[in-house]
Amino acid sequence: MPTIAVLETGRPPAALSPAHGDYPSMFAALLGEGFDTRAFDIQAGDLPDITAFDGAIITGSAAGVYEDHAWIPPLLDWIRRARGRTRLVGVCFGHQAMAQALGGHVEKSERGWGVGLHRYRVVEAQPWMSPLLPEIALSCSHQDQVVVKPDDARVILASGFTPFAGLAWDDDAISLQPHPEFSRAFTGALVEGRRGRIEDAVVDQAAESLKTEDDRAVVGDWIGRFLVG
Repeated sequence: MPTIAVLETGRPPAALSPAHGDYPSMFAALLGEGFDTRAFDIQAGDLPDITAFDGAIITGSAAGVYEDHAWIPPLLDWIRRARGRTRLVGVCFGHQAMAQALGGHVEKSERGWGVGLHRYRVVEAQPWMSPLLPEIALSCSHQDQVVVKPDDARVILASGFTPFAGLAWDDDAISLQPHPEFSRAFTGALVEGRRGRIEDAVVDQAAESLKTEDDRAVVGDWIGRFLVG
């Protein structure tokens, strides 16, 4: 059974955890019973041994990769050391951290909040994308974006709102801006809890978008297939 380190870089709002779980449990549920996952508290400085796992997932976080937190530089250094030594998956903050660590640039986007269910084009099909879809719908919740991709990264997903929504390096590292681990119920509660920080019209539009089915089950299978090589 593949062993996967889940690098927990943040936590859901406390009010939502009892019903929806934490980020490591969301990823464990997304991958299913065929994987053995172990969580590491990155904010506490608990970084995994790169060689002890078949792959690693870097979760989302409320932090920005450019912010002055003591735990971020060691994480970025860990990503640089892990690249090519284990299979890497980054999601939201994890996507941005991988891009920043490997030569790209992240900043708070002038496009504002991306929330709700967004649709992303598959720009470059990958062997693990089976069944292959031309477009996927996934939850998102972010202000920051990758604005300059690393030179050696390929764009695999894109949208008008998020041009660098998915990146790949060779055949052993991928990152996604949207959240395949988020259920629509969790995303809806998360966005509603940010009403006031996010304009009412944007929250209302996000709530409407979440009435549509997503593709998280398909993308979860994609990630599982990627992690087993």
